[in-house]
This record gives sequence, structure tokens and C-alpha cells, in this order.
Amino acid sequence: MDKDVREYIAACSTCARSKTSNSPPSGLLQPLPTPNRPWSHISIDFVTGLPMSQGNSVILTVIDRFSKFVHFIPLPQLPTATETAEVMVNHVFRHHGIPADIVSDRGPQFISQVWKAFCSALGATVSLTSGYHPQSNGQAERANQELEAALRCLAAQNNSDWSKYLVWIEYAHNTHPSSATGVSPFEASLGYLPPLFPSHELDLTVPSVQDHLQRCQLIWHQTQEALRRSKEDNCRTANRHRVASPDYQPGQKVWLSSKNIPIQATSRKLAPRFIGPFTIDRIINPSCVRLHLPAALKVHPSFHVSQIKPVMDSNLCPPSASPPPARLID
Repeated sequence: MDKDVREYIAACSTCARSKTSNSPPSGLLQPLPTPNRPWSHISIDFVTGLPMSQGNSVILTVIDRFSKFVHFIPLPQLPTATETAEVMVNHVFRHHGIPADIVSDRGPQFISQVWKAFCSALGATVSLTSGYHPQSNGQAERANQELEAALRCLAAQNNSDWSKYLVWIEYAHNTHPSSATGVSPFEASLGYLPPLFPSHELDLTVPSVQDHLQRCQLIWHQTQEALRRSKEDNCRTANRHRVASPDYQPGQKVWLSSKNIPIQATSRKLAPRFIGPFTIDRIINPSCVRLHLPAALKVHPSFHVSQIKPVMDSNLCPPSASPPPARLID
């Protein structure tokens, strides 16, 4: 009897739509590949909502996933895809070369055909995060959090002064040892650590080119090993609070969390927690699926597996007629 009741509840479409899941998030951590040299793989993101400061109100964060070296680039407004490409060439690529891979969220700049064509022409792949799952671009998100915390401290007296502190926040980040690599981003990227003041310079001798190259190779090897260990530790820590996702297949029916869907409801508290069911169109990777969605939803169809749950079938609970689709806010 108990088994039948549990099976009936699991297959009940009303329960599936209305009840919040108490299970740990599904989808074990899928870390990005570890780069083998500086500036081959980068992550980018924007910081918005800032007060105007010296004609700027937006910051573009660019972080090297190998060395953790960052650039904080002030901009007057959120740029278009073309403007973003120009900024990357002028502030990043001319210093560090063309990367092999660029990770970003699904902002309008990065999903545009202009950005895709730009990266394709350079030979760089575009890696976009899954819908409503910013953790996929965790390195840029973390850099933004550190940047915002520093700005709150330094610009506490006058919020419009934040631009003048940006260069020093970047310098402080790049000369401070990274918890992931054990060395500063500057040293991991360039092979030496610049002094903050001349009195801190311990050795003024100029090393030979061969000595410098050997030192760089040693630092990069040590950095790569540190990143590998850090990635393994992060996976173990994150997966303690997660469960493996179901083995989803194309054509399978799933429910989609309404948490980030703009549903029009008299009371958000009484709105359905899941909508659908929808059909899985494609398995992008073990943590991301593409759904076949109606055009009215107006959201990107790729979702992290933590945003969906499988439709359960049972002879004890025949499928009921689907309710009318949720009304969406334009």
C-alpha cells in the first residue's frame, strides 16, 4: 500500500507542478577543462548597475582561467556585440593573443551572430552558460564579487569615485597569491612578480632569456598541477550537496522550474513551481539539455539539469489533461 501511494504521488501531475522539490540539486559538478598555458581559455562578464563615474557605468571583467589574471575595463554603457569585440581586441587580445575558448553568459552581446562570427574568424570557440545557471561562468562571477566588495570599501564615501580605484583593484588582485594556484596571477602569467615599491626589489640582475623561459615553464607546470588539485577539491566539495542527475534521453518528457520564468500570476506564492511538461530536444552535455519550448516562452531552450525534473508515469495515476499554459509577462 505504501509503495502504491508513493508511486501515485510521484506520477501525479498536479503534485509535480505545485510542490517545491526538497531534494539536493541534481547534476554533479562538471568542471571546465584545465588550460595548459596562460590566456588560452578566458571568461568574460559585465558588472552593471553602477553609478556614473568619469563617464563610465559598466565594467567588463576578463579573467584568464589558467593564471587567474584579470582585467577590469570601465565602459560608458553596456556595449553591443561589435563594441564588445573592439574592446576585447584593444584591451586584451593585443596584450595576450587570441584565446582558444571564451566562456560567457547568454547576454545579448554573446548570443548575437556578430559575436559568433567574430570569434569564428579568430579561431576561438564560444562557450555559453546554460540558462539561469551563472555558476557555469563561476570564475568571472567570483572575480566580480571580489571587485564589487573592493569598490564598496574604497568608494564608500563617494560612490561616483569608483573609476579611479579600478586600476589599483586590478593590480592588487593580480599581485596577490591565488588560492587555486598558490602563486600570484602576475607570476603565473608572466613568470615574475613585480614589486609594489622599488625598495621591495630583491634582485636587480637581469636573467638570461633561457633562465627566464625555464622559470616560466616551471611556474606554468606547477600552476597546472595546482589547478588540477583545486578542481578535484572543488568537485568533491560541491558534489557533497548534489546528486547525480537522471539519465535523460532525447524525447523524454520533463517539468521545467518556473523560478526564472516570468509567469503572470495573481500571487507568486500560489503560482506553479514547475511548468510543462516539455520534451527534451537534445542532450548538450551531462549537465545541460535543450528543451522543445513554445515560442511564447521567449527564453533560451538550454537549461541546467537542476532546473528540470522527469515526468513520472504510472498505471495507478493515468495522465490528466494538461492545464492551460501559464500566462507569461511580456
